[in-house]
Amino acid sequence: MNQRENFTKGLLKENQILVALLGLCPTLAITTSLENALGMGMAVIFCLTVTNLIISSIRKIVPDEIRIPIYIVVISTVVTIIDMAMAAFLPAIHKSLGIFIPLITVNCIILGRAEAFASKNGPLSSVVDALGMGIGYASVHIVISIIREVIGSGKITVWGSLVLDINKLFGSNETLPIFTNFFIQPAGAFIVLGLLLGIYSTIRTKRMKKTEVNKK
Repeated sequence: MNQRENFTKGLLKENQILVALLGLCPTLAITTSLENALGMGMAVIFCLTVTNLIISSIRKIVPDEIRIPIYIVVISTVVTIIDMAMAAFLPAIHKSLGIFIPLITVNCIILGRAEAFASKNGPLSSVVDALGMGIGYASVHIVISIIREVIGSGKITVWGSLVLDINKLFGSNETLPIFTNFFIQPAGAFIVLGLLLGIYSTIRTKRMKKTEVNKK
């Protein structure tokens, strides 16, 4: 596998949310706004990249018997740094994301990539893998948050700046159907995620069938 394939596999083919259904707690909880999705996405990308790099670098000197505890120590250290940095420089996002920043420590994607890839490959490949997986993870968050925020509130705001306001096109939010507020509630996250999973699964199945037909 070359580095291009290593990077792109995490975007769709092996997307940890759409394929493995990992890391769903923050996906369902914090995607009420694009701002939250961007904040969580950046945190996960940074954590994945740094932890993969460190674990790949120390993989040959870590005894197999204690590798998981050591991986968790590395991950928790990086997450603590991220938590403190966001509290200092991005206090609004830090407050909005709340407990989900420290919970990155137990995110299955982080430990999964450390165990499945970084512990078996060199630093460069591990960093590329982390970037692909992280961007793929963040992209799903962004798509879900845009859908939920637009339907739920009729606008998108990022760091205090209004990016999109569909209320100007269709009237105030009061004229929108009452059910739109449902999409910024927890149950709305399940609906949006389920629709994305259905669309992705359908497209993937059709491509697999087309590939099989071409081989024949």
